[in-house]
Amino acid sequence: MSNPWLKKNPFMSLWLSGANSVAHTARGRIAAEAKRQSAAAATRATNDMLGIWAAAMTGSARPKRKR
Repeated sequence: MSNPWLKKNPFMSLWLSGANSVAHTARGRIAAEAKRQSAAAATRATNDMLGIWAAAMTGSARPKRKR
């Protein structure tokens, strides 16, 4: 006699296929968002560093003399 727990269940198969589809979609969206955020952080850090160096190289403006 065969074990009924080992038979294929079409409803379980459909449910797992749908769950895998949702999981893969969510994983792709999360990865894309993480990539966008890391690119934005790198750009912001680069701009900040260039701004610091540019300010250091140009120096501060001299104060105007009073007459």
